[in-house]
Amino acid sequence: MTDGEVTLGLQGRVPPFSARLVRLFNEGWKYFLVSLAALALDYGLLVGLTAVGHLYYLVSAAIGFLAGLALNYALSVAFVFREHRLGDRRIEFLGFLLIGLVGLGLNEVLMKAFVESAGLAYPLAKIPATGVGFLFNFSARRLLLFTARA
Repeated sequence: MTDGEVTLGLQGRVPPFSARLVRLFNEGWKYFLVSLAALALDYGLLVGLTAVGHLYYLVSAAIGFLAGLALNYALSVAFVFREHRLGDRRIEFLGFLLIGLVGLGLNEVLMKAFVESAGLAYPLAKIPATGVGFLFNFSARRLLLFTARA
């Protein structure tokens, strides 16, 4: 195998120009699994804090989202992303958090619109809001934090 080639098991070797696509695919499905774990925590807190704790659904959504964000970061750096643009993990986490806060704002706006304008119940409104948030968060984090240093 030459420098820059990636092995895909039974499919053989991938030329260097395709290695980035393979890495993106691998990071994508791993990030999806990590996001499912974070979503389970997020969604559980949303429903639990709203139904049992009697908190306003947007407050519960924010708490759940931030708890999911912390789990997402821990699992992302452990299992998903191997490259780091920033050398300082504290600054990297701050960037992860800031991107997550933009994602949280997007989540809140979409949930509010789906609940108050479209008439969806908050548990159903969470589904499309999460899909949009997933695409935004993965793209921004991959592009800004988890690529090789310039």
